[in-house]
Amino acid sequence: MLPLLLLPLLWGGSLQEEPGYKLQVQKSVTVQEGLCVLVPCSFSYPWNSWYSPPPLYVYWFRDGENQYFAEPVATNNPDRQVKSETQRRFRLLGDVSKKNCSLSIGDARMGDTGSYSFRVERGRNVKYTYLQNKLNLEVTALTEKPDVHFLEPLESGRLTRLSCSLPGSCEAGRPLTFSWTGDALSPLDPETTRSSELTLTPRPEDHGTNLTCHVKRQGAQVTTERTVQLNVSSLEILQNTSTLLVLEGQALRLLCEAPSNPPAHLSWFQASSAPNATPITDTGILELPRVEFAKEGVFTCRAQHPLGSLHIFLNLSVYSLPQLLGPSCSWEAESLHCSCSFRAWPAPSLCWWLGEKPLEGNSSQGSFKVNFSSAGPWANSSLILHGGLTSGLKVSCKGWNINGSQSGSVVLLQGRLNLRTGVVPAALGGAGVMALLCICLCLIFFLIVKVRRKQTAGRPEKMDDEDPIMGTVSWDSRKKPWPDSPGDQASPAGDTPPLGEQQELHYASLSFSEMKSREPKDQEAPSTTEYSEVKTNK
Repeated sequence: MLPLLLLPLLWGGSLQEEPGYKLQVQKSVTVQEGLCVLVPCSFSYPWNSWYSPPPLYVYWFRDGENQYFAEPVATNNPDRQVKSETQRRFRLLGDVSKKNCSLSIGDARMGDTGSYSFRVERGRNVKYTYLQNKLNLEVTALTEKPDVHFLEPLESGRLTRLSCSLPGSCEAGRPLTFSWTGDALSPLDPETTRSSELTLTPRPEDHGTNLTCHVKRQGAQVTTERTVQLNVSSLEILQNTSTLLVLEGQALRLLCEAPSNPPAHLSWFQASSAPNATPITDTGILELPRVEFAKEGVFTCRAQHPLGSLHIFLNLSVYSLPQLLGPSCSWEAESLHCSCSFRAWPAPSLCWWLGEKPLEGNSSQGSFKVNFSSAGPWANSSLILHGGLTSGLKVSCKGWNINGSQSGSVVLLQGRLNLRTGVVPAALGGAGVMALLCICLCLIFFLIVKVRRKQTAGRPEKMDDEDPIMGTVSWDSRKKPWPDSPGDQASPAGDTPPLGEQQELHYASLSFSEMKSREPKDQEAPSTTEYSEVKTNK
């Protein structure tokens, strides 16, 4: 409890008192209702101590009351009854033997307002009331605010004790009732908020919130209170991510937050955040316009604060989807040499397929040899095939990692290579074969026509609708018309579409009917020769 309020002394003179009697006391005292006040006082009186002295008694009376019959408000005389309304509230605190008449007034009430006089008695010779110097007491309404005490700043997470007291209060009179309210308090434990002392563990979110102490004297209707704003010093990193997966080439913006009071200094480091390390940025924001494999690794955000420092570690992992380069193949010394490369991260796996059969990496057999190597995001492989290659053989290369896969293939057709990535349209190979057949048939057709014309020119007459030597030759070409040509117009013999274009089926036939050779007049007719029909169709 705080010491009693000591009011300044306005001493009154004692020159008008009887000789030898002096009183020094404050003329006017003001106290708020329910509070306490200490009124310093000293006195003197004439006394001869050559014989055994009787006891010394002093009294404080309400002014105007009979000092012989009225009850004093305070006295040290055990034989005199004090007023019930002032009992234990008005007390003599000084040692009267040392001429100290100080008066303590506790739990002041409005009815205490008035004037008070001091009286001294000792034996038969000393009986005196100091009427010239009186104490004037005034009790006013309570306006005093309680005081809230605690060590600042409050630290987040650390147990703190707070106390509330009402200046001018004392143990005398009715006890005080305390209560606490505020967002920082737990509503689950109301008993902790009904004491003048409060135990609190502040949180970061309690910073800036209000805490109020309410004080009320029992039996009184007046309550006084004081509100304080909590200043919580804290350091906390909210975001905590251990691994961040980023696609290669993307832009990345990292934000580090450390709500704290006062604000912490934030900085980013790559790999190490030792005290002598150089930060890559002195703010809480780290921007990487293009993420590359070289940036992969650990990044550290450091928050420096008067309470210490905190670190958060972020493992940046970069990935990319498989990118195929190849396969490409060439003939070298009667062997087929193929190569295939993939770029991806994490580094991809790679495998060759011969038809439906996988060829394991870095292996060698009589008919093939596989070599595999990798460096960083690249996976490279080569394949050598020896002899025994048949038409329609498909050689495939496939690469994959956890993010996806991609494949490419090579198809061997009639001793030539047809390269493709993914799936090569089957019509491309068919169109090439058909084009070669058409060219061959056209050459045969023109050759036959030329021979027939020569034969026709060397004889004087010709048979009806039939060559007597070659018989009948017919050519039939049937296909669907191109979209931009009439349906009944046949394509010229030499107008073949490009290899890559889709073609309909072409049909050609050579028919040699039964032919008779020219019979000389002087020779017997030879035996009849019969030719079969030759057809080439697709």
